[in-house]
Amino acid sequence: MSYVHGFHAVREALTTHPERVRSLHYVQGRRDSRVQELIALAKEAGLRFEAVDRAWLDSRVDGAHQGVAAYCQALTPMSEYDFLPLLATLPKPRLLLVLDGVTDPRNLGACLRSANAAGVQAVIFPERHTAPINDVVLKTAAGGAEALTLVAVTNLARHLEALKAAGIWLVGTDDQIDLPWHGADLRGDIALIMGSEGEGMRRLTREACDHLVGIPMAGSVSSLNVSVAAGILLFEVVRQRTSVK
Repeated sequence: MSYVHGFHAVREALTTHPERVRSLHYVQGRRDSRVQELIALAKEAGLRFEAVDRAWLDSRVDGAHQGVAAYCQALTPMSEYDFLPLLATLPKPRLLLVLDGVTDPRNLGACLRSANAAGVQAVIFPERHTAPINDVVLKTAAGGAEALTLVAVTNLARHLEALKAAGIWLVGTDDQIDLPWHGADLRGDIALIMGSEGEGMRRLTREACDHLVGIPMAGSVSSLNVSVAAGILLFEVVRQRTSVK
């Protein structure tokens, strides 16, 4: 169990997965329209809601909670064995995001938020060497995580081969590659692969890729934050798929 906090994240939890929510809490004296909307959603779902002291909420939530929090069951990722049959049913062109070793919860949450906004159909990551899906991740994702299909795999390299067998092209990212992000054809069924914050993709992950693309740096910094890079690449996919031919 954990607290989902912030208006966007709490509203998404109440709207998309009310079965995960046990109770809604809001700071005493907060009765504005946004709080009223959350209370109405809790009532509709038959959930308990209560006003609490700010100090009570501060002691239970890590971060800026905006005066609201929902006590929820943990968001449990799907297994790779359940996901592979589902993969064949996804509308084409399919778009997946693979995160290889993103261990910072805020980076993970920001990647999930961008994935949701770009229409990613599933986010895949290794069970180990990935930040847990906790309240920090959910708050940073601002409601984006609850609506995503999250898939935790035991062996990422093996799962990537299964994706390739299912017709998915694997596009990895590497700062040292000359092919810019906008130079690759991203209109087909693809899985965009992002490496860890410091080391990038692991060797076996890199070797599994069909294509590698980079984001050229024009300034003094050598690389972008993984969540920023993911946003750029995901919306390049959106741009290519929606451009008028």
